[in-house]
Amino acid sequence: MSRDLKHNYFENRADASAQLIDVLPLGLLLKNETVIIAVSEGGVFFADQIAKKVDAQMDILLTEPVLAPNNAELAIAMTSETEEVLMHKALIESFGINEDFVYAEAQRKYEETVLSYVYKYRKGSDPIPLEGKYVVLTDECIETGLTMMVALKSVIARGAKNIYVATPILDKSVYENLLSVCDGVFCPHKIQDYISIEYYYKDFEPFGFDEIEKILDAQMNEPHKDKKTDD
Repeated sequence: MSRDLKHNYFENRADASAQLIDVLPLGLLLKNETVIIAVSEGGVFFADQIAKKVDAQMDILLTEPVLAPNNAELAIAMTSETEEVLMHKALIESFGINEDFVYAEAQRKYEETVLSYVYKYRKGSDPIPLEGKYVVLTDECIETGLTMMVALKSVIARGAKNIYVATPILDKSVYENLLSVCDGVFCPHKIQDYISIEYYYKDFEPFGFDEIEKILDAQMNEPHKDKKTDD
């Protein structure tokens, strides 16, 4: 796509992060015991920036898509490291896919891929406990909402008290859906007909394993102030 046709909401990730932080309820997050969770590799940069701003712990939630049997690029479900599964019911029904197939594929993805991510990014350690805490689920964008919805399902199962979603850019219809299932959605740009993330950045460089590993290692060794969670 020609750069002239792109709609540049952001100069780069740092700019997108700054715009996102501007719309967050910083006082609320600073006051309470908060965990910022990246729900994808691309979300790690944003989760790190938010965590530093509100002196919060940061973690990553590892997920993997289940793809349609007749289309290797179409995600019909998502599974997480907590073994939660979220299906895209409309796609599954329209393609006549058996739910047993989805659950079997989700289990295979968990065993073959998700567990390898746990060792790759968290060195096999357990995720940060969420019981009674405020949680902000963060991604670099939200297109269909599948990843974020399985993340919501996962942190609800882990006992989070309040759950918020934060992203620099998302599709408007997904925004409305997320609002109905979490405590708040914070996003500076809600797009009517979302195209792809590269379309909205002037400079969108790859964000690789070395950068992610450096952020996660630093966060694991970062001291945080004790905070009381509101009753």
